[in-house]
Amino acid sequence: MTTVFGNPGSTELPFLSGFPEDFSYVLGLHEGAVVGMADGYAQGRGRPALVNLHTAPGLGNASAAIMTAYLNRTPLVIVAGQQDRRHLAAEPFLAGRLTEMAQPYVKWSSQPVRAEDVPAAIARAYHLAAQPPAGPAFVAVPQDDWEAVAGEVPRHRVVHRARPDERELERAARALEAARSPAIVAGAGVDRSGAWEDTVRLAEKLTAAAWADPFASRAGFPQDHPLFRGHLSPAQAALAEELSGHDVVLVLGAPVFRYYRYLPGPVVAEGTELLHVTDDPEEAARAPVGVSLVGDVALAVRHLLGSVRPSGRPAPQPPPAPPAPRAAEPLPVDYALYAVGRALPEEAVVVEETPSSKPLLHRYIRVRRPGGFYSAASGGLGFGVSAAVGLSIADPERPVVCVVGDGSLAYGLQALWSAGRYARRVVFVVLNNRQYRVLRLLARRDGLGGGLPGTGLEGLDPEGAARSLGCPAETVRGAGELEEALGRALASGGPRLLNVLVDPESPRDMWG
Repeated sequence: MTTVFGNPGSTELPFLSGFPEDFSYVLGLHEGAVVGMADGYAQGRGRPALVNLHTAPGLGNASAAIMTAYLNRTPLVIVAGQQDRRHLAAEPFLAGRLTEMAQPYVKWSSQPVRAEDVPAAIARAYHLAAQPPAGPAFVAVPQDDWEAVAGEVPRHRVVHRARPDERELERAARALEAARSPAIVAGAGVDRSGAWEDTVRLAEKLTAAAWADPFASRAGFPQDHPLFRGHLSPAQAALAEELSGHDVVLVLGAPVFRYYRYLPGPVVAEGTELLHVTDDPEEAARAPVGVSLVGDVALAVRHLLGSVRPSGRPAPQPPPAPPAPRAAEPLPVDYALYAVGRALPEEAVVVEETPSSKPLLHRYIRVRRPGGFYSAASGGLGFGVSAAVGLSIADPERPVVCVVGDGSLAYGLQALWSAGRYARRVVFVVLNNRQYRVLRLLARRDGLGGGLPGTGLEGLDPEGAARSLGCPAETVRGAGELEEALGRALASGGPRLLNVLVDPESPRDMWG
């Protein structure tokens, strides 16, 4: 961990003093942006990233982003400064109950008993953060500890991969072979474990339909593949109906299932057998139906791929491509997303944080490669802009496009300052409808009346805000203007924000 994401304070100065020349420090102007950038960086690199926060106030500011990282399964080592150990008993200014504050959304939370134990605690946090299911681990370090002589530091390597039970995998292979119409639900765990290509081969060998799970934080299957069927609905009855044509459903690296609105119904239709592979024992324990196998998703997929015989089933007909939306004035959201999808290079990374338009984004922007899509598993705002910066730092040659609402942007504005200084090929496409559109759509869907206070965002100036923070920006008002601006932004080789003024009455339906 030689890249440190932080926002420093007085309790961190001894840590930063004499900072090594072969380390990098990425400064964020708010702790939420700091953790979000580290989240994107760690996911992009596939290994733990180091975060340094300023005692209780900094940890408090970062708490929502830490929850998102926990639900994203992102390995982070979070170190926060604590007041000087020699007068902690008197609860001095800037002291805090840091280990309690970090919980429950960290895997381990510790303040070492002795200063000499700090390096060993950080090493332990590293291994625990990387252990599946990955997540943040926290160490509080009193200010004076950095001056102590270290004790013995463990120097060992931990191999985390664990194979699911092979007998159960063989039973799953036989069930998939015998199925009349098998399906695979490919979740974020497929991408995290490096099982993308093998999952494609497994689906092709079985001629199985492939689905994305509701609220997937990463894509586990190429969305332009003829076997891909789309994203499952985040409601019980609707999801069970979508899977009702399949007699065996294999859920890989995703929960069974994650819903939003309470709409009662069966988890799966009668006659559908559900098989589940996850690296998270808690996720397995709360699955309400089927058989859950706990272990490494990639190892499970490779076992199944080697065990099942090729299917003689005819391939299901691919779903028809959505019709091109109509350009109009004011600019409809669906056309804006269609234009983004057309402009994207195949290797681009898409970061999503546009709640009201998410179904439309999935309709018109197709992820084609591993590591090509990221979203906040928590549903919390502020992740998108920050994570896009971290992903750009992790792989400067791969273009990153963050599609974000104007309301969501306001939660992560500070990350634009970091984008202007550390990021390269990152474009922020702001769908600016001057409101919290998702709230108005939900109210309409639930039959609630008008007069909703606190949902209008008139007067926000994303272009001006970005420019003030050192990120080049422009405002886009029409369809032709948008396509030209996307081309310029993607060719610029640096960070750029497009403030896209869209029809405030678009979309008109929660699900596009």
